[in-house]
Amino acid sequence: MLKLYIGNKNYSSWSMRPWVLLQQAGIPFEEIVVRFDSFDEGSDFRKQISTVSPVGKVPVLDDDGFKVWDTLAIAEYLAERFPEKNLWPQGVQARARARSVCAEMHSGFAALRGACPMNIEADLRDIGQLLWRDKPAVRADVARLVGMWRELLAGHEGAMLFGDFCIADAFFAPVCMRLKSYALPVPEDIAAYIGRLSALPGVKAWIDGALAENDFREFEEPYRLKPD
Repeated sequence: MLKLYIGNKNYSSWSMRPWVLLQQAGIPFEEIVVRFDSFDEGSDFRKQISTVSPVGKVPVLDDDGFKVWDTLAIAEYLAERFPEKNLWPQGVQARARARSVCAEMHSGFAALRGACPMNIEADLRDIGQLLWRDKPAVRADVARLVGMWRELLAGHEGAMLFGDFCIADAFFAPVCMRLKSYALPVPEDIAAYIGRLSALPGVKAWIDGALAENDFREFEEPYRLKPD
């Protein structure tokens, strides 16, 4: 069976992508959580994950001893390993567009990532209002997401970005969590897509797992104090 090494579900946006992809596609796997304590060289997290990843980060996919790291590489590996699951869209141009937007998500949206770290259990709407007022780069990143998603959703009758659920939806799941936690303003049609994605069994299972953790990590919490 495949093994997927992940971090805390509440915080680990990179881990969420392949986990949701595997879960939603119905591909069996064993989940191995490597708990965040810090990302310093001597941390327990780094000591544990460095035994399976040369870069010392999550996620890592282990297929009978063959390790794959980086979310794009994991997604491509799973698409080739399980072609019957149609993890990429079927058309040549649709696949190219899906790969393009995944690569953009993978390397872009730095302002939104930096200002709004993923924190599924938190209600950070007050912080979101301040960020929206004071951070034009955050507003620009959200505007790009809105424009991209509208264009993709308009090209078909399906509920997801390319009709049926695919790798692209898994890649944007963490940013949907950010938009929800910080209550950043988006149009109704985009909010509806976020709602549909969040309701998918694979995404809901991740959210439920994040809410059940109750594992406050202070170094991941720029906006909250540790509960009493």
